[in-house]
Amino acid sequence: MIRVLLAEDQGMMRGALALLLGMERDMEVVAQVSTGDAIVPTALTARPDVALLDIELPGRSGLDAATELREEVPDCRVLILTTFGRPGYLRRAMEAGAAGFLVKDGPVEELAEAIRRVLGGESVVDPVLAAAALSAGPSPLTARERDALNASVDGATVADIAAKLNLSESTVRNYLSSAIGKTRTRNRMEAVRAARQQGWL
Repeated sequence: MIRVLLAEDQGMMRGALALLLGMERDMEVVAQVSTGDAIVPTALTARPDVALLDIELPGRSGLDAATELREEVPDCRVLILTTFGRPGYLRRAMEAGAAGFLVKDGPVEELAEAIRRVLGGESVVDPVLAAAALSAGPSPLTARERDALNASVDGATVADIAAKLNLSESTVRNYLSSAIGKTRTRNRMEAVRAARQQGWL
C-alpha cells in the first residue's frame, strides 16, 4: 500500500481527497494535517511514502515544509497540489525538492496516477504550468528582498521590518527599493501583490 499524508487547510477539501484516495486499491491516507507546522512532525511519526501538500497553509507554507521534509524524511516523496498555478511557485517547489506539482482542478484519477509515478521516481508537473514557468524565467528577487517584502505584508513600518529581520532601517529601505524596481511597481504594497501573483513570495 502507498502511504499518503495530506496537508490541506480546508476541511471539506481534505476530507474529500482522503475519501477519494482511500478508494484507490493501492493507497491508504495515513495522516491528515491542516497547518504547515504539523507536516514534518506528523511525517516523522506516520512515515508516509508520499506527502501531498498545499502551498498556502496556516503557519508555514507547504514549500517551506517540503524543504524540511527532504532533510528529515528523505524517503518521502513530495507532491504539491495547489489552487494557485503560479510559475514562481513551481520553480520554488522544484528547488525545495518536490517531485510533482499539480493544480487542484484536475480529475482524481490523474492525482492517484501522479502519486504512483512520483513514488516510482518520476517527476510529474502540470504541462501548462511548466510551459508558463519556462517562459516566465526565475524570480529576480534575492532572498533578503523576499524577506523584506514578506515582512511588509501587514503594513509594517520600516522600523518594524528592521527589528524583525535584525537589519538596519537603511538596509531595509534599500531591499524594498530594489524589490519595487525589480517588480516594476510604485510602492511596496504593489510590489508584494506583484510578487505574490508571480509566486515569488
